[in-house]
Amino acid sequence: MEFTVQQIAEVLGGTVEGDPTLRIASLAKIEEAQPGSLSFLANAKYEPFLYETQASAVIVGRGQELRQAISPTLIRVDDPYSGFSRLLEFYAQATRTGKRGVEQPCYMGETSEIGPGHYRGAFSYIGDNCRIGANVLIFPHAYIGDRVTIGEGSIIHAGAKIYPETVIGRFCVVKAGAVVGTDGFGFAPQPDGSYKAIPQIGNVVLEDNVSIGANATVDCATLGSTIIRQGSKIDNLVQLAHNVEVGQNTVIAAQSGVSGSTKIGSNCVLAGQTGLAGHLTLANKTTVTAQSGVGKSVKEEGVLLQGSPAFNLRDSLRANAVFRHLPVLQQRLERLEKALNATEKP
Repeated sequence: MEFTVQQIAEVLGGTVEGDPTLRIASLAKIEEAQPGSLSFLANAKYEPFLYETQASAVIVGRGQELRQAISPTLIRVDDPYSGFSRLLEFYAQATRTGKRGVEQPCYMGETSEIGPGHYRGAFSYIGDNCRIGANVLIFPHAYIGDRVTIGEGSIIHAGAKIYPETVIGRFCVVKAGAVVGTDGFGFAPQPDGSYKAIPQIGNVVLEDNVSIGANATVDCATLGSTIIRQGSKIDNLVQLAHNVEVGQNTVIAAQSGVSGSTKIGSNCVLAGQTGLAGHLTLANKTTVTAQSGVGKSVKEEGVLLQGSPAFNLRDSLRANAVFRHLPVLQQRLERLEKALNATEKP
């Protein structure tokens, strides 16, 4: 599949600086690109590659200055990273449309409905009373339980498990091995020291344009719904417990865990290996840095948290600076104590 530089620029709303008739057949990183490929420059650290790359074309910012002559044609856009991301999305949509029809063996309950343009891979399973929209792709070995709703254009990748009653919006992606709607971790301690399972009778709701990463787990609610709101992206190996709510356009990176009934605001960022205790609230635009543990609610918007327990980033950096000097401070304290003791002797 090939496109001209001009066609790509029109998709991105960019302007061409060079030959608009060049044909692009692949996408590549700027340091690895070959003739016929398209790359992008969004990080100043990679600017030296702009003058060395063999790419036929490169997406750059409108204000990108050239320090020497270059060989590739440039496509200038407002935001190179966002532009390249849009292009990746466009390419993915263009290449995945080849999957259509029904492979055998597979199963769909007689009371279920699925829209036109769909794909059902071999050994996929769809239960009873499901409502699945047009152009939905269900890959091999995917499981979709009873009474599940899936909106138009969504993709359920190989081996994903969608438990009964789950609601998935339009243009969502559930990646390989993910489990959506399994029972939450609810156990009541008994007088004899044992634990009794609490039935989890709620469901999971994924709003439009949500992505669930490979081998991630989203537990169903005890009552009501676990909700991932529109545009949020959940990375691989993330655990979201029962009755969690994730606001719009929030991203949660790999190996993070969110305990039950915690509510995360919109446009938040949880970096890798972060942990949130249960029954908390994080305000909009909260950022939690990697390996941090949050144990109390955050009410102020736009706060950056670091550490375990996590607190304000600036205070955390100051505390870490002091921590690094603790051995020296201890030695000084011991010298001062000795000097003080010496002056106090009669």
